[in-house]
Amino acid sequence: MTRRTKMSSWVLAAAVIAAQCLAQPILADAAANASRPIALKAAHLFDSVSGKMLEQGVVLVSGSKILAVGSDVKIPDNARVIDLGDATLLPGFIDAHVHLSQQGSPNWYHDWFDGVMRFPAEQALYGAHYAKATLEAGITTVRDLGSTDYIALSMRNAINAGEVPGPRMLVSNYAVGASGGHADQDPVPPQRITLAGPLQGVCNGADECRAAVRLQIKFGADVIKFMPSGGVLSLSDPVDNVQLTQEEMNAIVSEAHAWNRKVAAHCHGDRAAKMAIAAGVDSIEHGSFLQDDTLLEMKKKHVYLVATLFAGAWVGEHLDTFPPAIAVKARAAAAQSQQMFQHAVKIGVPMAMGTDAGVEPHGLNAREFALMAKNGLAPAQVLMAGTANGADLLGISDQTGTLTVGKYADIVAVAGNPLSDMHATEHPVLVMKEGVIYLGAR
Repeated sequence: MTRRTKMSSWVLAAAVIAAQCLAQPILADAAANASRPIALKAAHLFDSVSGKMLEQGVVLVSGSKILAVGSDVKIPDNARVIDLGDATLLPGFIDAHVHLSQQGSPNWYHDWFDGVMRFPAEQALYGAHYAKATLEAGITTVRDLGSTDYIALSMRNAINAGEVPGPRMLVSNYAVGASGGHADQDPVPPQRITLAGPLQGVCNGADECRAAVRLQIKFGADVIKFMPSGGVLSLSDPVDNVQLTQEEMNAIVSEAHAWNRKVAAHCHGDRAAKMAIAAGVDSIEHGSFLQDDTLLEMKKKHVYLVATLFAGAWVGEHLDTFPPAIAVKARAAAAQSQQMFQHAVKIGVPMAMGTDAGVEPHGLNAREFALMAKNGLAPAQVLMAGTANGADLLGISDQTGTLTVGKYADIVAVAGNPLSDMHATEHPVLVMKEGVIYLGAR
């Protein structure tokens, strides 16, 4: 080693020591700030258990959990106080039906091309952007009901590891359904694209359908989604036909439940929904053509309706961007879905908020709330559908969904009082997930 090298080494060592000395008080301050509790104050606080609005609400947060809630909370002297003024504190919103790994554009044909030509790693980067937009819209938990190439699964893992910002995700991996049905690929000649099988969720017969469920779970699925009926945005099937036998549905639901996974059934058609309910499904998604006797059975068996009204409205406003075969189905579903929802409200069917985001742009999720209120659901029940009810459906009521001591500090604040103006939920002023502020005062 030369004298010059020795001198450089001593200089470098001295610089490192100096930097460490200077950093110590900074790190100490950062650690102190991180350990300080946070007190969120607002004019209103929504209790998603009772559906009542409390005045002069305070939520005290320590680390990732809620430490105290109420109007008379004693705030520690060392707490960081965030006074939001004329605002409402609510539990973080839960969207029970999203597709975070994709998003439609005004050009269906271009989207189809991208779906074939984009590499999964590239698509995952788009998904990370959608996840951030969703979280900043106040959605702190989602149920992702259908993704290819395990993109949503990978996003879930990266979010859980703290590598990218996003909502808590429960994922289904591939949706399960019959060959030629809504879970299958578009009818591209098999010489061009290999036919899908149980690994991709496509099954025929009860044994194959059990295998399809097991494969989704093997590769990390938190929930199972299957397709008893046709869908809107697929090219080869009617919107409301029955696409699985009762034996196949029974196999799917019983196998999922044996692995302690809940099951969501994509059902526009009424007959398919009746069969799915008989199989023991936990929720019906969309439900456009459900009849009153089916809705009554859902109420009796506590089967949730996730109506995704916003997706239907969005597609209805953009029909000219879709192929004719899809546009015809979309018109038929849109003509019935809101009327069905109104009947479900009168009957008292359990409701959870879900948007089908990805059909419409991510980050607009809270527009579903206003549509639910417009179609007859009381404002307090709307907010409960997007908080406590969603947590119950997802099986995570012990973690989130209410502002309760010991649960995760998933908190949203909106201006004013959303019981008076549901559109306030579309513009949160603060979003906190597990004690970390992602939007608003930092």
